[in-house]
Amino acid sequence: MQLSHTRSVVSATFDDPNLVSAAGLVPVMRIAAEAGLTELAQEHLSVPTDRGANAGLKVTSLVGGMVAGADSIDDMALLRHGGMRRIFNRIYAPSTLGSFLRAFTFGHVRQLDAVASRFLVNLAKVTPLLGDPSADPAEESMVFVDVDDTIIEVHGHAKQGAGFGYSGVRGLNALTSTVSAANLAPVIAASRLRKGNTGSPRGAARLVADVLATLRRTALAGRKILVRADSAFYGHATISAALTAGADVSVTARMDPAVKRTIASIADDAWTKIKYTNAILDEATGQWVSTAEVAETPFTAFTSRKKSEQVTGRLVVRRIPDLAPKAAPGQGTLFDRWRFHAFFTTTESDVLDTVTADRTHRQHAIIEQVHADLKHSALAHLPSGVFNANAAWLVLAVMTFNLTRATGTICGGDHARATTSTLRRKIIAVPARIASSARKLQLHLPMDWPWESAWAVLFARALSPPVVVPS
Repeated sequence: MQLSHTRSVVSATFDDPNLVSAAGLVPVMRIAAEAGLTELAQEHLSVPTDRGANAGLKVTSLVGGMVAGADSIDDMALLRHGGMRRIFNRIYAPSTLGSFLRAFTFGHVRQLDAVASRFLVNLAKVTPLLGDPSADPAEESMVFVDVDDTIIEVHGHAKQGAGFGYSGVRGLNALTSTVSAANLAPVIAASRLRKGNTGSPRGAARLVADVLATLRRTALAGRKILVRADSAFYGHATISAALTAGADVSVTARMDPAVKRTIASIADDAWTKIKYTNAILDEATGQWVSTAEVAETPFTAFTSRKKSEQVTGRLVVRRIPDLAPKAAPGQGTLFDRWRFHAFFTTTESDVLDTVTADRTHRQHAIIEQVHADLKHSALAHLPSGVFNANAAWLVLAVMTFNLTRATGTICGGDHARATTSTLRRKIIAVPARIASSARKLQLHLPMDWPWESAWAVLFARALSPPVVVPS
């Protein structure tokens, strides 16, 4: 591609009051309205003084700005261009939205958490976000709840709560939990912003309980649930919270003496080769030629606690040869020659056998993709120096992520699993010219837009009679 020499561009002026740069906001915010975003925020938020006035409209403005690509408070100005005021009412200035966020206390952030959970439930009722509500739970696949934290990097000393966490990066710690299934892309069910030097498991038990309570109000109620986490969350509080709520767990175990003794007791003939990096399938035998192997053994976790608090299950272990052994060949111990990765699970072997349990546990990494998605969109920055304003920003980013994901499920095809940036590029950031006829607005979009059919499906769904959300 090169610039045209036949008709060269000689001038550019910003003078058209009928252009908008993100016409996809029209159907997306119509879906948000159908899910009751404004009403939920207005009902549950009690931010004081004039800063908290019209909280529902301000939350909607913030979410709309994030959908359009804003990753800071100043970026909210992108809602106030061209013909946007002809399409949307009450578009607030960035300074007003910043004052609103800085008025939040911890209690108001928790109120916004309540809005986010109810908004997710409503989105699942008006879109295919969490599957078909009429499906039989017993015939559907297992639901996975993944828990993990991530450091959101910040710069300077002005950010309240910033510190050096496990990654060695100055930032704030975001604890999140995602929900996914074999046929469902992940959505974020809960989040918490914490100080940068906070330990990973802090507050995880409460978060897990909240997520499982939310799922009971959706179409996923009644399905088997597996809570997955890494070794930072291998503790009694988190695991017991999941089991109390009726879920199973699959949590990476720390290599403490009890786990090492259990691994050493596994017989040599109990190991099964699995599909792993550089593995080759032997078509004659149907077996994998691989250096990675898995085995399992019964295991009781937390034996140092009283008997009623001990948890029985399976210890599934994966091992690969250590490419940098600590001893000469034939002289090292078991742990010198092999690298082990063990996780504790309470699932029954007839539900997930050893190989399937290992493969399923490794898919916990899907939450890292969600974290990357957030950091490439609204969480590219934590825009305020005030901790509670940033905590509210995180919750708003989560609601935006789920709203965008719901948009993708309506568009269908690859859009149902597309990242936020992909959906913004293909569906949301579509320029349009506004025209009026018979006191109604019409949008004229670019001809030959590659994703016109998906956009048309979304627009038709958004403008159809709204789905009644049961109270």
